[in-house]
Amino acid sequence: MIYLDANVFIFPILTQDTRKSMACKEILEKVVDGKLNAATSALTWDEIVWATRKYLGAADSIEEGKKFMEFPNLRLIETNESTLIIANKLMERNKLKPRDALHAATAIANNAEGIISGDSDFDNVKELKRFSIEKFAKYSGRHRYLNK
Repeated sequence: MIYLDANVFIFPILTQDTRKSMACKEILEKVVDGKLNAATSALTWDEIVWATRKYLGAADSIEEGKKFMEFPNLRLIETNESTLIIANKLMERNKLKPRDALHAATAIANNAEGIISGDSDFDNVKELKRFSIEKFAKYSGRHRYLNK
């Protein structure tokens, strides 16, 4: 299982025609098609709705929140006390921001094989391999993480 950072969902909403948003769309299509075993946390919903509300308005944020909750073949991972303990240690050790620490901790606690993210702050987390969005999309036909 690969963990998807919130920016994989946010880039296509806010920046339609960039190389990064197109790569995110390719990754998300693989999840929809059942070709990529992916998960994320409820924190991703919060980040999507917040960013969409900030830049596009309340109505769009509600719509994007609904789309996320209905996203096919995406596993939502719960956060619990042990995840928060890991997140706190990651903030201290790796100087991560709270949301990044929570995403990393959720991925680690659930034995994710890595995280797809445009955020290089995850590169400092030795327990978690980060795949850049563009590189993962470019080489995804050859990734062992894809369901063939």
